Amino acid sequence: MVRKPRPKQSKVNEREAIRIVLEGLRGEESIAELCRREGIVQNLYYRWSKDFFEAGKKRLAGDTARAATSDEVKDLRREASALKEVVAELTLENRLLKKSVIGDGGDEA
Repeated sequence: MVRKPRPKQSKVNEREAIRIVLEGLRGEESIAELCRREGIVQNLYYRWSKDFFEAGKKRLAGDTARAATSDEVKDLRREASALKEVVAELTLENRLLKKSVIGDGGDEA
């Protein structure tokens, strides 16, 4: 028995996966036909479909946690660094004020 080579599976991005799942939900063609046309295996379609519904359930339940983008991480690191500088300056200022108060009143005793 000679088997036909399977269509080469290309890497599908997230938007394409969502588009494919939504097409499958429309029911205009069978999942087998859709997967054949898109060059993916049915197991992959069903995994995407499950992930799609799980994400929807979490979103409806109020679970909106997500991974930060690299730009967001950079911005947060910059902000954290600036806040650390402010804390350092205020700490130094606080120490100097304490020394001046103790220095003024502490020598007379």
